[in-house]
Amino acid sequence: MLPVPPRILLSSLVTASLALSVFAARADNVWPERPVRIVVPFSAGGAADTFGRFAADALSNAFGKQFYVENKVGAGGQIASEDVARAKPDGYTLMVSGIPTHVLGPAMNKTQSFDPMRNFTHVAFFGGAPNAFVLYPGFGVGSFAGFMAQAKREAAGFEYVSAGVGTVGNWVAEYLAAKTGIKLNHVPYKGGANAVLDLIAGRVEVGMLTYSSVSAQIRAGALVPLANSASARLPQMPEVPTFRELGYPELMATTWFALSGPAELPPDIVTRLNHEVVKAMASPQMRTLIDQDAIETKAMTAPEVTQFFQSEIDRWQPIIARVMKTKSE
Repeated sequence: MLPVPPRILLSSLVTASLALSVFAARADNVWPERPVRIVVPFSAGGAADTFGRFAADALSNAFGKQFYVENKVGAGGQIASEDVARAKPDGYTLMVSGIPTHVLGPAMNKTQSFDPMRNFTHVAFFGGAPNAFVLYPGFGVGSFAGFMAQAKREAAGFEYVSAGVGTVGNWVAEYLAAKTGIKLNHVPYKGGANAVLDLIAGRVEVGMLTYSSVSAQIRAGALVPLANSASARLPQMPEVPTFRELGYPELMATTWFALSGPAELPPDIVTRLNHEVVKAMASPQMRTLIDQDAIETKAMTAPEVTQFFQSEIDRWQPIIARVMKTKSE
């Protein structure tokens, strides 16, 4: 057999190398090949579900494959979070995470089996709205001071609704009860939508829910706002004071949400998802929703989102520990 000339051999090796490089690039970019599940830990109609469905539509359009929402409710988001923490990190299982499931919930409930940082890859930030303290109009009180005066006279206390255990609404109410000595009895729901329905029907008269969940009912006069957890008064209801103004600076918070996946999600998938979510959050459609529902948001890289999660955990854990200790004494 005749020897292969060096020039031809070198050319063949270069061609083979280029072919392998092209194949590798295509393999890196092949995701997604099939539908991607976005787990939402609360029921349809609430803030988490709204962000999840918006992201599913935007990502479906961006990647040309179906991204779909699966509402997996229960245990204040614990069931959904555990499901995603156990999922294969291949980019086909994501979740709407956030302060209820990955910050407040773990701090208030020590039985959770997942670690909010070690067991997840935090991908992109959506943002969130402040919480509103609202009453059914039949309660007969129109101010925070009036409610507190009545609550202090009521030994049995009042039932209040929130979107679930570990939500900001749950935390706000528990904090107020511990700090003021009033009694508030939690009626947790599996999302804000059903809680709002019972509130406007008068089946429960007190609610601690995201402003985005109750804004339409406030505008219609179906609910009476007493306070909110924003950093400053909202342009949408300038007559309503913030908890900060009322002497509770610890209650300055939004019910924020993000997009996360299982730990060790491939970096290239994380980068592509983050890019598309950031772009979608700047769209005219989302800007309209942001203005309407007083949503606070910020464009973040995936490492910045991860740092934000940790900073929120570091902020809230000691505050919650102090309040929970007060409650048990």
